[in-house]
Amino acid sequence: MKTIDELNFSGKRALVRVDFNVPLDENFTITDDNRIQGAKATIKKILADGGSVVLMSHLGRPKDGPTDKYSLRHIVKHLSDVLGVAVKFADDCIGEEALKVSQNLAAGEVLLLENLRFYKEEEKGDRAFAEKLSKLGDVYVNDAFGTAHRAHASTAVVADFFPGNKFAGYLMAAEINNAEKIMNNPDRPFTAIMGGAKVSDKIELIEALLDKVDNLIIGGGMAYTFVKAQGGEIGKSLVELDKLDLANELLKKAEKKGVNLVLPTDAQIADRFANDADVYNGANDAIPADREGLDIGPESSAHFADVIHASNTLLWNGPMGVFEFDTFAKGTRAVADAVVGATERGAFSLIGGGDSAAAVSKFGMTEHVSYVSTGGGALLEYMEGKVLPGVKALND
Repeated sequence: MKTIDELNFSGKRALVRVDFNVPLDENFTITDDNRIQGAKATIKKILADGGSVVLMSHLGRPKDGPTDKYSLRHIVKHLSDVLGVAVKFADDCIGEEALKVSQNLAAGEVLLLENLRFYKEEEKGDRAFAEKLSKLGDVYVNDAFGTAHRAHASTAVVADFFPGNKFAGYLMAAEINNAEKIMNNPDRPFTAIMGGAKVSDKIELIEALLDKVDNLIIGGGMAYTFVKAQGGEIGKSLVELDKLDLANELLKKAEKKGVNLVLPTDAQIADRFANDADVYNGANDAIPADREGLDIGPESSAHFADVIHASNTLLWNGPMGVFEFDTFAKGTRAVADAVVGATERGAFSLIGGGDSAAAVSKFGMTEHVSYVSTGGGALLEYMEGKVLPGVKALND
């Protein structure tokens, strides 16, 4: 896979797939611009070479074609401020206007196309649509790791129209290099921390990790399926009753492979799902029928932290509780503190996108870990050993 360092973009139009699927509030103000910041270095390199940039992205999940709520025009001002360039905007991502503006771009200019997903052809991976997109650039760059697991027109098909002229941007290359470092060459002990709601979302990743890690910490809602499988009383806590046998199988596999699988032993037990719930700390296998566990307790936090501090490689994907509520953020915060402490001691820490990245950002710790992935789903699939269409397209 070639990276943009292998080309001087002078005089060239670079058609760059970015992931600007950023969260907007009711006033269309960006509430987290990490994805825009992540693409900045790639865009700046192309402009510094004397090239021009045509940016294409999706935003949200529009169902019925063009919708103002999902228009990328809402991010033009912020993007212009970040880049220090007055970004031009095309009201369509294909067609006469987009083609004309792209062809007339001068060196150092940037054009943002309208939302790709206003066309159903994008998600269908339509070849004719991809060909129309390809007319907007001389060179193709994919810097959207967060969408690399989708076989969409702009991520997997358009590259076919740039034989010998397709490159990975800096963000894409960094994501793959950091994932490879974790999966293929970890300094031991290697500890993976898995959280979130469901075991079913992480089955393939857990099974892949059992061949790689020394320790596997499981927290969050998914832990209650393991507790229930072992005969514990979990009250109204989140559980996947159809996955109890699977949980026991994973426990046996871990034992057989010599992996230290660490489960929580206590929980923050609440009378309801609310920040102002009545809460007490207790054993997570003895939760009353009318209560639920919404975070790990202090005993589990301390145990998890001990394992993390003794590790040299860390992968964290998924929170330990309902961290969006401050009442139930203590467990996730304890894990974050431990990961930061281990990183400062010299461990390599990869935060696996999604809620884990949001938690690290909430606690102001993004700069204190080794790498925060921008692609939750893409990273998980890559680590499961799956071929990502967006990566394969750059290699073919």
